[in-house]
Amino acid sequence: MNIERHVKLFKNGRSQAVRIPREFELPGEDAIMRKEGSRIIIEVAPPSSLLARLKTLSPIEDDFGPIGDLPAEPFAF
Repeated sequence: MNIERHVKLFKNGRSQAVRIPREFELPGEDAIMRKEGSRIIIEVAPPSSLLARLKTLSPIEDDFGPIGDLPAEPFAF
């Protein structure tokens, strides 16, 4: 489903800016912008750390059952 909306461009200091309407709002604080021909594409930036990535995952709902203790293996120095 493609949603389209007309927006106004404005100047913010020496940069051109656009307000992103609520229905196009991106999660997080970082995005990646690139230009393809005459199109400008803005995408959510991938998480930058393992902890940030883990926070985006859903919990595992599978029941793995009890996990028994394994016997210790001998360790040589």
